[in-house]
Amino acid sequence: MMRGSLNDWNLITYLCVMLESEEAQRMNKRRLERERGRKEAVDDMSEDLSEGEKGDAVGDLSSHGESNRGRLPRISSVDTLEAWVNQQKGKQLYIVLISIHGLIRGENMELGRDSDTGGQVKYVVELARALGSMPGVYRVDLLTRQVSSPEVDWSYGEPTEMLPPRNSEGLVNETGESSGAYIIRIPFGPKDKYIPKELLWPHIPEFVDGALNHVIQMSKVLGEQIGNEYPVWPVAIHGHYADAGDSAALLSGALNVPMILTGHSLGRDKLEQLLRQGRLSRDEINSTFKIMRRIEAEELSLDASEIVITSTRQEIDEQWRLYDGFDPILERKLRARIKRNVSCYGRFMPRTAVIPPGMEFNHITPHDGDMDTETEASEGGKSPDPPIWVEIMRFLSNPRKPMILALARPDQKKNLTTLVKAFGECRPLRELANLTLIMGNRDNIDEMSSSNASVLLSILKIIDKYDLYGQVAYPKHHKQVEVPEIYRLAAKTKGVFINPAFIEPFGLTLIEAAAHGLPIVATKNGGPVDIHRVLDNGLLIDPHDQQSIADALLKLVADKHLWAKCRANGLKNIHLFSWPEHCKTYLTKIASCKPRQPRWLQKDDDDENSESDSPSDSLRDIHDISLNLKFSFDGDKNGSRENMNDSLNPEVQKSKLENAVLTWSRGSVKSVQKSGTMDKGNQNSAGGKFPLLRRRKYMFVIAVDCHEGDGLSECVRKIFAAVEKERTEGSVGFILNTSFNITETYSFLISNGFNPTDFDAFICNSGGDLYYSSFHSEENPFVVDLYYHSHIEYRWGGEGLRKTLVRWASTAEKKGEREEHHVVEDEETSADYCYSFKVQEPGVVPPAKELRKLLRIQALRCHVIYCRNGCKINAIPVLASRSQALRYLYLRWGMDLSKVVVFVGESGDSDYEGLLGGVHKSVVLKGVCSSTSNQLHANRSYPLSDVIFYDSPNIISMPEGYSSSDLRASLDELRFLKF
Repeated sequence: MMRGSLNDWNLITYLCVMLESEEAQRMNKRRLERERGRKEAVDDMSEDLSEGEKGDAVGDLSSHGESNRGRLPRISSVDTLEAWVNQQKGKQLYIVLISIHGLIRGENMELGRDSDTGGQVKYVVELARALGSMPGVYRVDLLTRQVSSPEVDWSYGEPTEMLPPRNSEGLVNETGESSGAYIIRIPFGPKDKYIPKELLWPHIPEFVDGALNHVIQMSKVLGEQIGNEYPVWPVAIHGHYADAGDSAALLSGALNVPMILTGHSLGRDKLEQLLRQGRLSRDEINSTFKIMRRIEAEELSLDASEIVITSTRQEIDEQWRLYDGFDPILERKLRARIKRNVSCYGRFMPRTAVIPPGMEFNHITPHDGDMDTETEASEGGKSPDPPIWVEIMRFLSNPRKPMILALARPDQKKNLTTLVKAFGECRPLRELANLTLIMGNRDNIDEMSSSNASVLLSILKIIDKYDLYGQVAYPKHHKQVEVPEIYRLAAKTKGVFINPAFIEPFGLTLIEAAAHGLPIVATKNGGPVDIHRVLDNGLLIDPHDQQSIADALLKLVADKHLWAKCRANGLKNIHLFSWPEHCKTYLTKIASCKPRQPRWLQKDDDDENSESDSPSDSLRDIHDISLNLKFSFDGDKNGSRENMNDSLNPEVQKSKLENAVLTWSRGSVKSVQKSGTMDKGNQNSAGGKFPLLRRRKYMFVIAVDCHEGDGLSECVRKIFAAVEKERTEGSVGFILNTSFNITETYSFLISNGFNPTDFDAFICNSGGDLYYSSFHSEENPFVVDLYYHSHIEYRWGGEGLRKTLVRWASTAEKKGEREEHHVVEDEETSADYCYSFKVQEPGVVPPAKELRKLLRIQALRCHVIYCRNGCKINAIPVLASRSQALRYLYLRWGMDLSKVVVFVGESGDSDYEGLLGGVHKSVVLKGVCSSTSNQLHANRSYPLSDVIFYDSPNIISMPEGYSSSDLRASLDELRFLKF
C-alpha cells in the first residue's frame, strides 16, 4: 500500500512537472513570436521613433493618455456633470448593445440560474437603462436572444421590453415615441429550446441577419421622428462577450458603423487556467467549452473594434495581451505615431478604455442599527423580518453573530470550496461568525449541470466533515429583488462580504456590498484590485491560500475598529461608481470614434431635392455610383457584340480584358458617369434601372467553390434548368459568388457559353469586389460598385499589408530541401482590395490560421482566404467576405435575405463556413468540391460542426449525381418559390 501510494505521488509530481514545462514552452513561444512580429512591424515603419515610442514596459501604459494610477478618472462634481449635459443638447444618438446568451430581462433577473445568467446580464441591462437616460441619447437597443420555451418564463419570449429609468433626476433626455432604452429579443437558434452559450455559435449568422433587419427598420422609424426623414443609424454597436463580439463585428461591418467590445471574461485566459489545473486535456477543453471557436471570435472582434472597454487595467495588461491581435507595447507605438500624424503603414490597433461598471445607489439606504434592535422591532410587531432573512436564519443556531456572506454560483472558478474549508478549519472564526452562501437557485441537485452539482456536493461534504450545521446557511432559493435585503442582513450583523474567486474580471457584487456598508475580502486577481484602490474598504487575499482567506476574515470580524473604518471608507467613496459617471466616460469614448458610413447612407447636402437614401427606397441609377468598365476586345471602341463574338480567340480575349481591368485597378480610369436621379416608378427609363436584383422576388447565389471550371459550369446549368420558368419570367435572379477576379469571371462565362446578363451581380475576389451586369453588355459587360469599396476599406492595410505578405511569401519554403519559393505574388489577378498569391505546393504551405496569426501580431487586419483547393491565397479587407457582400446587397438594394438560396459544394474555400447559416436557405451539393475538405479544414482551429448547424431547416443536401429536377424538389422541400 505504501509503495502504491508513493508511486501514485511520483506520477502526480511527474505530471505536474510536465504540465509546467509545457506551459513554459507555450509562453516562451508566444513571447518570441510577439517580439519578432513587433520588430518586423517597427522596422516597416521607417520614420524615426520618438522617445515616447521607445519604452517597452507594459506596466506603465495608460489608456490613450489617461492615467489609471491611483483613483480611477471619474466625474466628481455636479458642475462637471451639468457641463456635460449642456454639451449634449441637440444631439440625438442611437446606440446598439448586444448580449446574446443567458436570460435577459429588465426586472426580477434570475441571476445565478445558470452559468450564463450572471453578472454580465445585470451589467448590460443597467448599462442600457442608464445610457437611455443620458442627455444626447435618444434610443438604446439591447439586442439579445428570444427564448420561447416551457423551460423558462414567458417574459423571455416577448419581442420587446422597455427599460424605464431608475432615476432621471438631474438628467435631461430627449423624449419621443420611440425614445428610451429597450431590450429587443431576436429569434434565432432552436425555437422552443433554451441552450447554453457553447451551443450558440452555429446560430450567430441567423442572429446577425435578424439584428440587421431590426436596425434597418428602427433607423427608418427614428429618421421619421428625429432625422428629417433620413435614416438615423447607430453611432456605435457594442458587443459583450465573445459571441456578441463576433456578432457585433459582422453587424457593424454590414452597417459600416463603429464597433465597441467588452470581453467580460476571455477565452485565452480561461484556457490557460484550465490547462494549469491539469484536469482536462486541450481537446477535452475545446470539446466542452468550444474554446478555440471562442478565441477566434475574440480575435475577429479585435480586428473590427474601434475601442475595447475593460473594467480594470489588469484585463488589458494580463488578459488581452494574450491575443495575437492586441499588443500593449505596439499599441503604444502606433498611438504615438497617430498623434504625430505619422503613417503607421497599414497597421491598426483598437484603443483601450478602462471604465468600471456603474451602479444605481439612490434606492440604497445603509442603516446603522444592529441585529438586536432589528429583532426587538420584529418581536414588537412593527417591522417583520423580510422573508429571505427568515429563510437564511433558519439554518443558524445564533443568527446574531457576524455573517460572512458569499454571493456566487457553485462554479469551480468561484472557489467556494476553499472558502468553506477555510471557515471549517479555523475554530476562532467559527466561534465568532456564521457563513452564508447564496449560490443561485435550485430545486433539485440532480437537475443542476454536472459541474455545478459537483461543486455543491463538495461543499455539502465539507460542511458535514467539519460538522458546521447551525453555522452555515445555504438557502435553495432567492429572488433578485431580495439581494439588497441579504446585504442589509449581513451589514446588520456587522459582517463581511467575500469574493474568493480564482480570478474576477471585475466584481460588481463587491460594489453592491460596499454600498450597503459591508467591508470586503476579495481575490487579488483581477478587478477587485482596482475596486479596493478606490474604496479602500477591506482586504485582498490569495485565493489559492486557504490560510490567507481565514486570516483576513478573522481580522475584519474580530477588529471592530478596522471593520468600522472599512465600512466608512466604502460608503464615502462609493459614489465614484455611479452610472451617470460611467455613462459620461462611455459617451466621451464613443464620441471619439470616427463615423464610417458611406456616402449613400448619408444626406447629400449639395442636393436639397435628392431622394432619401433609405435602403428600401428607390436609389439613383447605378451610373450615379458605379464606374462603367468599357472593355474593347479588338480595338474598336464601340465594342460591338459582333466584334466580341468575332474575336473569340480565348488567349487574345483574356489578354485584352486583363489589361483593361488592370488599368482600372491601378487607378488610371477616373471617369464616373453621372445621370441624375431616376424616376422611382419608371423601371424602363433610359439606360435601365440598376441593379436588377431590386426587382427580383427571389435570388439564387451560386457559391460553389470548384477549382475546375467544368464542375462549376455544370452546377450553373443544372440550377438554371431547375427554375427555367421563373428565370424566363424574371422573378428569379442570379448572383455568381466566387474567388475569381472579374477577368477570370468573364473568361469562365464566355468559355462556357454564358452571358454576363445571365447574372444580376458578381461577387468577385472572395468578396473584395462587387460588380453588376450591364444592360449595355455590348459596350460595358460589367459595372463595379465603388460604394462597396468605400464600405469595406476600413482598416485595409494597403501597400503596407502587401509588403508584409510578399515578405511572408518569400520565406514560406519547404524545410529540409533546397531554397525554393512555394508562394508567389499573383500581380495579374490582384486588385485594389484583394492581394492574390499563387501556391505552388499547397501541402507544404502553412495553413491560413498561421498566416492570420502572423498578420495580427503585426497589427495588420484582413481576411486571409485559401481558395482553389489551397492553390491560391486571397487577402481582402477585414469587413469584406462573400457572405458579408450579401448583407451589403440587403442593406444597399433591399434584397430580402429570407428569399435567397445559396448553393455551395460539399466543402469549399476557407471562408466556406460563412456561406452556411443565417436566414437564407442553403443547398449543399454533395460530391462537389469534396476533395478540398482535408486541405482546408487544417485552416481552422475548430471543427465545422462548431459553427455550422447542419440540422437547420434552412439547409438541405443534394445527393451525388443530382439532376435539375432533384434541385427543384429540394426547393419545394424548403418551401421556396411559393407564389
